[in-house]
Amino acid sequence: MSVDREHVLRSAAALLTRKSTSTMDEVAKAAGISRATLHRLFAGRDALVRALEGLGIEECEAALTAARLGDGTAQEAVRRLVRELEPAAGLLAFLYTENQLFEGEEQNEGWARIDAAIAALFRRGQQSGEFRIDLTPAWLTEALYGLMASGAWAVSEGRVAPKDFKHMIVELLLGGALRREES
Repeated sequence: MSVDREHVLRSAAALLTRKSTSTMDEVAKAAGISRATLHRLFAGRDALVRALEGLGIEECEAALTAARLGDGTAQEAVRRLVRELEPAAGLLAFLYTENQLFEGEEQNEGWARIDAAIAALFRRGQQSGEFRIDLTPAWLTEALYGLMASGAWAVSEGRVAPKDFKHMIVELLLGGALRREES
């Protein structure tokens, strides 16, 4: 019997976004496979997290493409980006807490590509006069990630309605990022 690796990854992602401390036994159970089968696919938790990182990067890159960051105003592009990233927000929230993914020389270059694309969007918004220039594009990018992670956790904990996710993220981010006329 062949095991669908994509199904196992998605099952692991769904579980770990709800309970980041889940054991490999719990991951196997959620995927409907034995622990031995899970171990054949992923030698341990680190290998599983690295595979989930690959899935997260794929989903982010697909969202970047779908959001058409170069079209319309930067504000419109941010709104589209949050909408496109929303389905992956839980996975991204989990990955955001996995420090080993962002330390040392083994950092996946996919994150740098994603960071660069999002920072370029914020830089475009600054150059067009839409966004404040006293906040760096790198900081605005990190703020977006933090809000996405917080929003995903709030939705998963039932503190926020899923239908409010995009509105909350975009309004808080843009409300703080919009350039204001000085009095």
